[in-house]
Amino acid sequence: MQIIDELMESFLKELNYEPIMQMFSHTNSGKKLRSKLLLSIAGENELSYKLCAVIELIHLASLLHDDIIDESELRRGAKSVNAKFGAKNALMLGDILYSKAFYELSLMDSKIAAVLSNAVVNLSIGELMDIHLSLDFNADKNTYLRMIYNKTAVLIEASARCGAILAGFDEEAFKEYGKNLGLAFQMIDDILDIRGDEHTLGKPAMHDFKEGKVTLAYIYLYESLNDEEQLKLKKLFKKDLNIDELEWLKLKLTQNQALQKAANEAKKYGNLALEAIKHYENPKLNEIIKAMLDRNF
Repeated sequence: MQIIDELMESFLKELNYEPIMQMFSHTNSGKKLRSKLLLSIAGENELSYKLCAVIELIHLASLLHDDIIDESELRRGAKSVNAKFGAKNALMLGDILYSKAFYELSLMDSKIAAVLSNAVVNLSIGELMDIHLSLDFNADKNTYLRMIYNKTAVLIEASARCGAILAGFDEEAFKEYGKNLGLAFQMIDDILDIRGDEHTLGKPAMHDFKEGKVTLAYIYLYESLNDEEQLKLKKLFKKDLNIDELEWLKLKLTQNQALQKAANEAKKYGNLALEAIKHYENPKLNEIIKAMLDRNF
């Protein structure tokens, strides 16, 4: 992944403004799932590496904006850019990353540019949906699925589809793979927020619920509770939970197998992803699904 990091850095150095590089040096683009996916489909070459760098700039920009909206102090265990440099600087860095990514994208094949541009529109809609859903307790699974599709899965879906375009493979098959991988990925992420620990997650456990995110396990829990318990769960929504409240929530999640149901749902989407590309017999893509389902951070 070092080549991709170097390309991202070179794109930004072309802008010739040191504060950009200073803030960029404090970012962490993570495991680069989208790049690994694209390279596993299209192979390693100059064009695919450049496209990966563009996708990672887009993804990083979305994370910067996400941290501003959530007022997050941490990103992967380190101080977030908005916490270190202020929300205004973080916002502008995100805008610069988006803009530079789109400029580089404009130099590439128009079909690839259209696929990724459309994904970014939907990604932004997903972020807006997430904000609106945080206002009240959402117990509707389909609404949750629609939001995570837009906020997370669309860029993974687009990465897989672009890889297929570069390789001359069936776009629809790989689009379906990427979509289902993206849905499963976010479901696992949401589960880890509940069962993980602060050291591993780089943020407090069960942080999402406090921030107004009713993820799949909480939806399944709500469905399994009686009226009185449902009311109690809603009262805990977006609250700083004390020890007794945390213990009650953890107990109910365990008793009602809500986490297991959410994990089973993620596995279902992982299997749908594999089914979509079974004719290609690509071990790397199988491994991506396995690693995603088995991860602990």
